[in-house]
Amino acid sequence: MKTQLSFIMKQYGIFIGFLVIIIALSILSSSFLTPTNISNIIRQTSIHGIMAVGMTFVILTAGIDLSVGSMLALAGVLCADFEHKGVSLVGIILVTLLLGAVLGFLNGFVITKGKVTPFVVTLGMMSIARGLALIYAKGYPISGFGKPFRYMGSGYFLGIPVPILIFVLTLIIAAVILRHTRLGRYTYAIGGNEETVKLSGINSDRYKTVAYIISGLTSALAALVLTARLNAGEPIAGTGYELDVIASVVIGGTSLMGGRGGVWGTLIGALLIGTINNGMNLLGISSYWQAVVKGLIIVGAVWLDRLREE
Repeated sequence: MKTQLSFIMKQYGIFIGFLVIIIALSILSSSFLTPTNISNIIRQTSIHGIMAVGMTFVILTAGIDLSVGSMLALAGVLCADFEHKGVSLVGIILVTLLLGAVLGFLNGFVITKGKVTPFVVTLGMMSIARGLALIYAKGYPISGFGKPFRYMGSGYFLGIPVPILIFVLTLIIAAVILRHTRLGRYTYAIGGNEETVKLSGINSDRYKTVAYIISGLTSALAALVLTARLNAGEPIAGTGYELDVIASVVIGGTSLMGGRGGVWGTLIGALLIGTINNGMNLLGISSYWQAVVKGLIIVGAVWLDRLREE
């Protein structure tokens, strides 16, 4: 009986916890289950969720990317400035995504070729990208955009908010890559046992670098959506986002040791984090206590990951 209960908690604990939180918040706040609030939760979750998709690739290789929030800020002020300069929407999207890919490549290159741990490299990039964002924007937000650009953050397509559609599309593409492509298979294999992958003649450095490029791309994509939604490119945007993003991935079942997990679990993890954030705001909980709760969630997520490994 104890073994069966342990199995159920390991396999379905995240869903059970999610359900309990929804029930509790429904009781505590009459505003929680309203259609407007549910839509708001999903829309807010889409930003972290897009980033969490890229983080899933990185963590599957047993890596970590602490720079996602700062890359979002730098990409955000860049696309905001380009919009002000009259660059076409397609041009803005392409340049912003290219910036994210380049930053991700630099992370992956230093990690693989320089043999520096991902924690140190991405911590350094977190500081570099944040500093560059502040320098580029001179410390001030860049605001006021045209309707076509703002459509990415506040528009609707067939009655569905565009940020949610972008998030879902990102999830589907990532799921296909992980399940049906060589990149996906090698991503799991590297996280499972990189030495075996190398002995098989596979260039593991290349595929690890691609994982960080994907993380950079999703950070830049999230920057486009967030900047369009806020109608401003903020050099301080994304501060602390890496905590929510990592927690979403780990709570969703992706192992910090690599080799196990997937983006559909990340979706549940992102929704859970978004629901908790929304619930705390509805209940009027102080932002100071919200920080404490988020810290506890991170510790709990890592603890849960360890329990899954046993």
